[in-house]
Amino acid sequence: MSLHRLSYIILFCLAFPFSESWAQIKLNPVAILLLENGTDPTEPKTLEAGGEPYVGSAPLKFRFVANIESPSPTLRYEWNFASDEEFNDPISGSPRYEEETIFDFVTSGTFYVRLQVSDTETEDGPTSISDVFIIQVPESELKIPNAFSPNGDGINDIFKVKYKSLVSFDAVVFNRWGQKLYQWGLTDIDKGWDGTSRGHQVPVGVYFIVIEARGADGVVYKHKGDINILR
Repeated sequence: MSLHRLSYIILFCLAFPFSESWAQIKLNPVAILLLENGTDPTEPKTLEAGGEPYVGSAPLKFRFVANIESPSPTLRYEWNFASDEEFNDPISGSPRYEEETIFDFVTSGTFYVRLQVSDTETEDGPTSISDVFIIQVPESELKIPNAFSPNGDGINDIFKVKYKSLVSFDAVVFNRWGQKLYQWGLTDIDKGWDGTSRGHQVPVGVYFIVIEARGADGVVYKHKGDINILR
């Protein structure tokens, strides 16, 4: 390298020193599962951007946290949520301009989430874009049994429906005279019915149940049928 060229490089560096604001913004965003199927998760779950897709039933709620290595008040945050990998089809509620944000996935489908952070200290400040979170919400499903045996043997003691991705649910049990014995909703869907009414076991026999529900995919479920209690 010529002495003239070396002198030019040194003079350029002295005249235009590299500031920290030009440094790359290091991102390590995470997604923390708050609710699945509308209930608290059985164990903590934290996702990292760029990891395997997460498959979960709606209503599905996550807290997305920027987790910046060197946070600064001049940073601008933009969370993007879309239904396509190119982020050309944003979903309702996108974008979000917060360091951390809570988002509910209430429809079925595959969703993509990424974080973009820009340093606004200078006009040409750096911008970094994170890897992508992939969230998959399956189509809804509702299966209803017609019998159970609440006899305390630990086998089929509770009347429970099997379900996926329901965003609303209401079930009411009646006796043969039309009197309401028990009712439960989405928040208690996994609790089911133990065969009691007002704290007392109901007799063996046939009971009537009415269920109305709606899936994250828009499917409406309406069911009227019998429940057989066996002991």
